[in-house]
Amino acid sequence: MSSENSSADDSSAGDGQRVWDVVVVGAGPAGASAAYAAAVAGRRALLLEKAELPRYKTCGGGIIGPSRDSLPPGFELPFRDRVHAVTFSNNGRFTRTRRSRQMLFGLINRPEFDQQLVEHAQKAGAELRTGVTVQRVEQHGSSVPDRRTVAVVLQGGETVLARSVVGADGSASRIGAHVGVKLDQVDLGLEAEIPVPQTVAEDWKGRVLIDWGPMPGSYGWVFPKGDTLTVGVISARGEGAATKRYLEEFIGRLGLAGFEPSISSGHLTRCRADDSPLSRGRVLVCGDAAGLLEPWTREGISFALRSGRLAGEWAVRIAEAHDAVDTRRQALNYAFAIKAGLGVEMSVGKSMLTLFERRPGLFHAALTGFRPAWKAFMDVTRGATSLGELVRVHPLAQRALTAMGPRPADASGTSGTSGGEVTS
Repeated sequence: MSSENSSADDSSAGDGQRVWDVVVVGAGPAGASAAYAAAVAGRRALLLEKAELPRYKTCGGGIIGPSRDSLPPGFELPFRDRVHAVTFSNNGRFTRTRRSRQMLFGLINRPEFDQQLVEHAQKAGAELRTGVTVQRVEQHGSSVPDRRTVAVVLQGGETVLARSVVGADGSASRIGAHVGVKLDQVDLGLEAEIPVPQTVAEDWKGRVLIDWGPMPGSYGWVFPKGDTLTVGVISARGEGAATKRYLEEFIGRLGLAGFEPSISSGHLTRCRADDSPLSRGRVLVCGDAAGLLEPWTREGISFALRSGRLAGEWAVRIAEAHDAVDTRRQALNYAFAIKAGLGVEMSVGKSMLTLFERRPGLFHAALTGFRPAWKAFMDVTRGATSLGELVRVHPLAQRALTAMGPRPADASGTSGTSGGEVTS
């Protein structure tokens, strides 16, 4: 699509107020990707962000293959480390490290990564406004000059007009509330950024730790980023005290309790219900605002990048729609594109989480002692395949998801593995 498709009479409302083709709310990976996609298509795109950039976000910062594949051309990832080894433990026991000759994934700091994504959107032609809070969007009423326009009402009363709106304003999204996003999984993540001496940093260089935690569905991680370790845990919401205790004990047994965190933070991740809407009228949602993330690992960056790009592309089509029927058609096409790709991965992820909640020891045994499971882990993190593709292609994986589901939880937590190291 080119800017030639934008007619001059669309550029302002009847009172002379400017009308944007696409307004994106939220300048994280999803929002920046949406703004980039709209701007590359030659449309007038405005990106709104309530914070001043760069800003900190609670996030492990792992960039897996699908994330790398979704970045704009020429994007140079600001890696702080490249991961070639994973140490697995089951609530601090049965520790084993597996290594890969090829890089599994990279680690970034979110402030740098997000800022760079926004800059790519700006270079493509999107405009950025920071320090503005969106109060609500209106698709009817006195603020809306016609049926092809959405009013984005800012704190303080200012109104921004758009032909389409993309909500990418995080897991507590106001735009998501307008659309009616429904959630069926909410988790609490706690994280500490811990500066460490060079000797400690060297011990972690190129290696991450994943620890299957004491509460059902919980796990912890250590991601090295130069002279800082990102240490975090995640579990179902409602287990706040136990989750905090898990993080404290996790840090303690790693020998890191003596180092003062530079940042300690918490964050709720929210996963959409299967029947949750992705649009309402001329408003789309993507990324965390839509509840799009991998339910088992709670990985969200790749989902944000991919859904953001799709939302930006379909927001352009909605901006061009001249009636409600065409608008609805384009919104349904966006929903279909999301569900056909990310939706399939989420469905498999939910099944994986259910199994993991019941039998974490079995997962640990498979990843540390069963070569096909480790190969699948490597392939998914590198982007050579996806969870959905694995289940579709491999009958063994299909049977495992079906057969293992009804089995009782593994209360012992044992895996039958001992300490050691394997190179693949």
